[in-house]
Amino acid sequence: MKDGFIKVASITPQVRVADVTYNVNEIAAHMTEAEAHGAKIVVFPELAITGYTCGDLFYQDTLLKRAKEGLLTLAALTEDLDAIFFVGLPLVWDSKIYNVAAVLHRGDVLGLIPKTHLPVYAEFYEARQFTPGMEACVEVMLAEDYFVPMGTRQMFRCSNMPELVIAAEICEDLWSPCPPSVGHCVHGATVMVNLSASDEVTGKSSYRRDLVVGQSARLYCGYIYTSAGEGESTQDVVYSGHNIIAEAGSLLEESVLFSTGCIMTELDVKKLSARRKGMSTFAIARDDSYLVTDFSLDETQTQITRFIDKAPFVPSNAATLEKRCEEILDIQSMGLKKRLAHTHCKKAVVGISGGLDSTLALLVTVRAFDMLHLDRKGIIAVTMPGFGTTDRTYNNAVSMISELGVTFKEISIKQAVEVHFSDIGQPAGVHDVTYENSQARERTQILMDIANMENGMVIGTGDMSELALGWATYNGDHMSMYGVNASVPKTLVRHLVSYYASHCCEGTLSEVLYDVLDTPVSPELLPPEDGKISQKTEELVGPYELHDFFLYYLMRYGCEPSKTYRLAKIAFAGEYDDTTILKWLKTFYRRFFTQQFKRSCLPDGPKVGTVSLSPRGDLRMPSDAAVSIWMEEIEKLEESSHEKVE
Repeated sequence: MKDGFIKVASITPQVRVADVTYNVNEIAAHMTEAEAHGAKIVVFPELAITGYTCGDLFYQDTLLKRAKEGLLTLAALTEDLDAIFFVGLPLVWDSKIYNVAAVLHRGDVLGLIPKTHLPVYAEFYEARQFTPGMEACVEVMLAEDYFVPMGTRQMFRCSNMPELVIAAEICEDLWSPCPPSVGHCVHGATVMVNLSASDEVTGKSSYRRDLVVGQSARLYCGYIYTSAGEGESTQDVVYSGHNIIAEAGSLLEESVLFSTGCIMTELDVKKLSARRKGMSTFAIARDDSYLVTDFSLDETQTQITRFIDKAPFVPSNAATLEKRCEEILDIQSMGLKKRLAHTHCKKAVVGISGGLDSTLALLVTVRAFDMLHLDRKGIIAVTMPGFGTTDRTYNNAVSMISELGVTFKEISIKQAVEVHFSDIGQPAGVHDVTYENSQARERTQILMDIANMENGMVIGTGDMSELALGWATYNGDHMSMYGVNASVPKTLVRHLVSYYASHCCEGTLSEVLYDVLDTPVSPELLPPEDGKISQKTEELVGPYELHDFFLYYLMRYGCEPSKTYRLAKIAFAGEYDDTTILKWLKTFYRRFFTQQFKRSCLPDGPKVGTVSLSPRGDLRMPSDAAVSIWMEEIEKLEESSHEKVE
């Protein structure tokens, strides 16, 4: 349960139609095993205690009586189990039969949730036996002096993990035009469970998967869908046991069709709660129509088995990545196209270093000019060799400019910077921050002045990872007239350039782009060593793949440093040790807080993903915010790490 993770299980037991004793024993065995494996929320199918396909046998008092007895038997079993269980059965109240989900915890039945929407199809006719459920709760007697609330407007809240609020719906409820889960989540539920008995026909599994995953996205919740399987009657249809666990639009786990058994994973309810805080359209409604029942679970650390992507900004699926790259290039290009058209600007000025960021900016500018049917010669690509420029980056810049057919301009900054050093009294042999930043500002001045001369626009090249770390010279490469890369993280820049090289060009240009991809990331502000780059950014501020990971979880979910560290250890296992991750996590937080003043005056630029650092959009952060409480948490992590080593 630590950090908001809770292990959940979706279980399809083997059943025998109408054999309550057998079914209860099967369910009981699965309950015990799931809890032993750490599951805290366990969901069984619709009418699992009797089997879904009993038909008119549901009218038989013998079956109904044994089903209730079976429920009480299972409830008693949970007394020593640290989990909350959802089990389906038929139940009589006020001379009517209801298809209900029973909620079991620590020896008690906490509540009964009846099905709202009863299907009336050729193969299903639930309305023949069952009555639609009521919203407001009524008291149902399960045994002498033992009354339990029954109604759809119920939620179950974990008292020692308040972000965990569970509600339930049953099978067809989800397929209806207005599922009960909508109201449940609007009233605060973060996890939905669905006890189902969905038959299998060709193509239905894909639709069912999309429905569950889509509902989890729409309601920004965890969704546990459990369906009936083997053992149900195959008189007219077959049940496949298709179980699905989704979270906020992501499919976490799915069973193999036509199987029984258990699928397990973890839901991150703190993440769900955190995202809802920032969603203005997700307003929680509070009224007295819902019965909220509290329960508690032992506070244990959930073992995380779900996949933690070390590159959260980059899709892991190759086809999805290609599509995403094309979309991002379009967004960047369309943003610049609009700005150029709005300002009636037919010239663009781009500083080209031969590095990744300036390469991407140039490619985007070319696309924007092509969209506007402007002559590419209106793009003035300026290479400005300085004290740290190497032959490799220079030659790549020149070749790229030539292959793209844009205007080439070369202006060395060495003499101008040396004069500037003399003017301000900076010793030329002292390679300090003044030495570096003077070069960056000289380059920006050149670009701005050329833009004035040509009535053009300076296109910014800096990316979001650099902005997060403040790895930009204030009023140097920090400044432009439109920053096309402003919300593209460094890990994604690489894939965009690679996509362009493999899909949008060929020959010499493609070869140049691949060599740019192989070049170490560097501002090239210090003299080279033996003709090679001496200043490698990731050796100074840390690996960008780590910083992008930290940035994603900070901005997207507001994660505490301890949770981000825990996730990073899983994602980068075998690549970085704990000490290295902590070192760069500390660097990230320190730089992120101290460098906000640079982000407070960023040029315009298009947002391309879910995270952006624009002071006008996603990040309204004071420049003088203190980082102390975050650092205190990281220092505690360091102390704990040292103690383990000792």
